Amino acid sequence: MESDQRYSLDIPYVQKDHLEYPQLTMFQMVERIGKQYPDEPAYEFYGKKTTYRSFLQKIEQAARAFYAAGIRRGDAVTICLPNIPQALVCFYALNRIGAVSNMVHPLSARNEIIFYLNISESRMILTVDMFYEKVAQACAAADHPVTILAARMQDELPPVLAVGFWFKEGKKYTRFPNRTAQQVMQCAGTAQDGEGKGFSHEILPDMLWKNFLKKGTSDVALPENVFDKNHTSVILYSGGTTGTSKGICLSDLNFNALAMQAREAIGVEFRPGLSILSCMPCFHGFGLGINLHTTLVHGVRCILMPSFTIKTYADMLIKKHPTFIAGVPTIFEALLHMPQLEGKDLSFLSGMFCGGDSLSVELKKKIDEFLRDHGSRIQIREGYGLTECVTASCLTPRDSHKAGSIGIPFPDTQYRIVRPGTDEVVPFGEEGEIILSGPTVMIGYLKNPEETADTLRPDADGKIWLHTGDLGTMDEDGYVFFRQRIKRMIITNGYNVYPGQIENVIDSCPDVAYSCVIGVPDPHRMQRVRAYVVLRDGVEPDDACRERIMEELKLHVAGYALPKEIFFREALPKTLVGKVAYRKLEEEAVEESA
Repeated sequence: MESDQRYSLDIPYVQKDHLEYPQLTMFQMVERIGKQYPDEPAYEFYGKKTTYRSFLQKIEQAARAFYAAGIRRGDAVTICLPNIPQALVCFYALNRIGAVSNMVHPLSARNEIIFYLNISESRMILTVDMFYEKVAQACAAADHPVTILAARMQDELPPVLAVGFWFKEGKKYTRFPNRTAQQVMQCAGTAQDGEGKGFSHEILPDMLWKNFLKKGTSDVALPENVFDKNHTSVILYSGGTTGTSKGICLSDLNFNALAMQAREAIGVEFRPGLSILSCMPCFHGFGLGINLHTTLVHGVRCILMPSFTIKTYADMLIKKHPTFIAGVPTIFEALLHMPQLEGKDLSFLSGMFCGGDSLSVELKKKIDEFLRDHGSRIQIREGYGLTECVTASCLTPRDSHKAGSIGIPFPDTQYRIVRPGTDEVVPFGEEGEIILSGPTVMIGYLKNPEETADTLRPDADGKIWLHTGDLGTMDEDGYVFFRQRIKRMIITNGYNVYPGQIENVIDSCPDVAYSCVIGVPDPHRMQRVRAYVVLRDGVEPDDACRERIMEELKLHVAGYALPKEIFFREALPKTLVGKVAYRKLEEEAVEESA
């Protein structure tokens, strides 16, 4: 077991209402803390710790390699990696020379990768060897030449684990990247749809990441690292639950402001000696913005998890004793039932943060009770935000909570509740669209000025407001309450029905693990309400169970909003970051009714 008690967390921490944001790049923020604490570990990967001194050296070498390869300020490079050390080094190396990190999920489909490469005009892509073949197919079908770099997991593992990984997994991929994309295309049936553009994408052995780094010799002179708050440094992509992905252009200021605001809102003095279990992925705003950048710029050690299962997460929690954990509701709901945690002391936790999806009132109660039963004095704290402002911009306070609230805004972030489609602020307690303004708000959507203008709107004083498309309320104390995505609203017989409210009631039932409510096309009602329910282990999915759920719903939900159907499922589809993919369920329902 690991626990670092050199630093006390009981020192009173006074949150500031306004912060001063240094004119530094993301790399410079990490460099600043690294020079202050060079011998402290920046990150850990399967027990192998890397100090800030070594991390900065790796970043500088990678930056020189990219520069020697012709990558310049404003050029995009796609990072298609899980949470492995090469992703961190590549990210900050690109920022060091002013290039753009185009963050892509390595499990993305081939055609999705083609889209990401084309819209970002990426000149290079770094992926892991096990995904090389798919990436090579995508590059061959891109509308411009793309150079492929391949990283190998075993290069960053401790020696004993590296050997074990090679025998178990790694040796299957040693033929990559020692083949040309043309050969890959032939093996894959010429890209399956004939979209190959005929570009030469030959990947030689020295394009392995570890060999590519050798190009970063000390005689390569790097340019000055320039801060510009209007410069796009990172491209992230919107959801996966709401239609076509949009590239979201984010700046150094956006990420650095988030890092400083989050520290204030969390209310714990981030410092060396503390750690976070970093399972949220680097291609997601929550993972990159909170789990990685926010912690790295304050000296908090990131314990990297490249893949996720609830068992490995529970095992790492017990073994590593992280100070902080952050994840989505499905992760924390699953933790409640992990046998490894029975009787374990979790008093080492000083922060548990939930984002990425709505945390129901009932699930929060269950998790808080679980924490108390396991010796922890904390509560789970819910954040709210969008990738359009990197990630969280609102958080429940450390020592207080209002039922159903997503908390209060971060310092220097203003929230308003307005009448949908207008800029008219509604009275306290009245429902409207959540809009927000502050230094984390995106530059705009990539190559999409119409959507940008529709989402980022100036008020009468010229201040830019991000219109979230979410419904919510605010009370007199400034607490914000999320209700529902506007576009997710169900209209049945002329009534507005909000799925999240119904899901909260269903999830409160003792038999239920989690649920999802959607609107199904109906010739008479326009839409009818349908609930998909995943039951707890051992609960029989029968009519009696369905009736128990309906009886509970009748106590809390108006008759017109009651589900007409309750379907039991062993599991529900999830997005790549763990949210319930309600869009897939809606698509199933449309096909069914066609």
